[in-house]
Amino acid sequence: LFDALRVSVDPAYEIGKCSCAIPRLRHHDRAARLAKPACRQPARSFVHERAPGQIRSIARAEARGSEWSLDGRHGDRLLLLQWTVAVGACQRPIRADNLGIMSELVLSRIEGHVGVATLNRPEVLNALSITLMDELIAILERFDADPNVIVIVVTGSERAFAAGADIGEMAEASVVDMDERNNLARWQRIRAIRKPIIAAVSGFALGGGCELAMLCDMIVASETAKFGQPEISIGVIPGAGGTQRLTRAIGKYRAMELIMTGRFMSAKEAYDAGLVTMVVTVEQYMAETMRLANEIAAKPPIALRAAKEAINKVDEMALSAGLDHERKLFYMLFATEDQKEGMAAFKEKRTPEFRGK
Repeated sequence: LFDALRVSVDPAYEIGKCSCAIPRLRHHDRAARLAKPACRQPARSFVHERAPGQIRSIARAEARGSEWSLDGRHGDRLLLLQWTVAVGACQRPIRADNLGIMSELVLSRIEGHVGVATLNRPEVLNALSITLMDELIAILERFDADPNVIVIVVTGSERAFAAGADIGEMAEASVVDMDERNNLARWQRIRAIRKPIIAAVSGFALGGGCELAMLCDMIVASETAKFGQPEISIGVIPGAGGTQRLTRAIGKYRAMELIMTGRFMSAKEAYDAGLVTMVVTVEQYMAETMRLANEIAAKPPIALRAAKEAINKVDEMALSAGLDHERKLFYMLFATEDQKEGMAAFKEKRTPEFRGK
């Protein structure tokens, strides 16, 4: 399958009414490419981001319903090679979180109207590898598209939300490598999520972990949380928004000191500086996050999305343009059933029943 490792798979499987030959996948120095299936149905995109190091073993390709996955082991973690193959007269894209084998790096669940994504690399303090970020983004986008989910929660463990990027994936990279991978650009897909996202942070939120928390709309921190951008200590600067979002959150002079020294900020200091929404005990931080998420989920979904959009425009627009944008969103909401229900319930002194319409 790879230059030194080759694995044959059955040449064809019956998928619906279509028999598709699955060709060999070749691994080159920086990218992998999948040739077209022998079937005449056009395949869609193939997505693979290589993590450096040796692939220790490659498992067989498996048909799971109408979706395919090829999974392998990179060190001690799962590497998902995902692609789309023809399925009868249509094609369906594979996503890490809806494969027949569940994602190992990001766990997901839905509780009521709250979607929860949990980073799951405890052995490395939830270091944000390329594969983990791909899986996280796929799960968040799934939640964003699910009408039953109104609020999203991103969390880690009590010991670490995320202690930073996976340095092993970058240590030997050149300028060209980093430009070609363009890994940090995909973080903008998190910013494009329209539903409210709450970060539940305990322990370390450093480097990329702090940047991930700041991509969320609210941060609930346990008393043990520590925030920081210590990239200066390894010869670089924040690259996923740290210099920009931290400065906007706590001001230029505090951000200068934190980024240039690499010092960690306690949960209390982060709260006092305006970086986090609230600080609670480590025993209660997840319960408090879910309480907040459920309180917000009881509000009208379309108005929540409009509020998020309007607030996020503060960093991008002059005051006059921001006011114009806010006013247009305000008027737009009068086209929703939720606005009619909310105002009628207020007049009738009853609890509104919002439907997201």
